[in-house]
Amino acid sequence: MGKNQHVTPHSGGGFQVKGAGNSRATKVFNTQREAISFARDIAKNQQSELFIHNRTGQIRERNSYGNDPYPPRG
Repeated sequence: MGKNQHVTPHSGGGFQVKGAGNSRATKVFNTQREAISFARDIAKNQQSELFIHNRTGQIRERNSYGNDPYPPRG
């Protein structure tokens, strides 16, 4: 399983895609829609999770593209 991908606001404007634990952005986009599309492709390829953050930095959506246990525990 690869690194989880995060779509977060970029300090210079727009949105960035960052792998979990990385200090630098993988790529910066003007719109969140473009960033999500790019990050989704990476998450599917690496069988990891995608975290989408809103403008304040809170997670607003989470998608898993890895091996999820079914049924879910809990």
